[in-house]
Order: sequence, then structure tokens, then C-alpha cells
Amino acid sequence: MTILLFLIPISLILLGIAVLVFVWAVRNGQFEDLDTPALDILREEPPAPPDHRGRPHRPDSDAPPGHDDAA
Repeated sequence: MTILLFLIPISLILLGIAVLVFVWAVRNGQFEDLDTPALDILREEPPAPPDHRGRPHRPDSDAPPGHDDAA
């Protein structure tokens, strides 16, 4: 039973921290627009402009800029 003397205050402190974080998020606008992020995935992005060699630019490539794979 003595463990409750530790667990109850700790749980109340954690609850208070969770409430403070939630209030901070609401005041900073984290919950203002809940619909747009869900719709962003449905939008088509325009094709990437070609690089100086005429190939499409791939920003997710692991090769550094200017690296030629055909070497």
C-alpha cells in the first residue's frame, strides 16, 4: 500500500504535464486546420524540371549533385 504514496503523486504530475502540453498545442494553433493535411496527399505535384543534361531532377537520389552514374 505504501507504493500508492508514490504512484498517485507521480500520476498527478504526469497528468498535469499532459494538460499543459495540450493547452500549449491549442494556443499555438496545432489544431486549427485538420482537413488540409489529409487532402495534400491527393494533390498531384507538377513534374520536376530537368537538370542541365535533360534528365528529370530526382531530389531523393543518394548521389551528390553533379555525380555521373555512367562513369
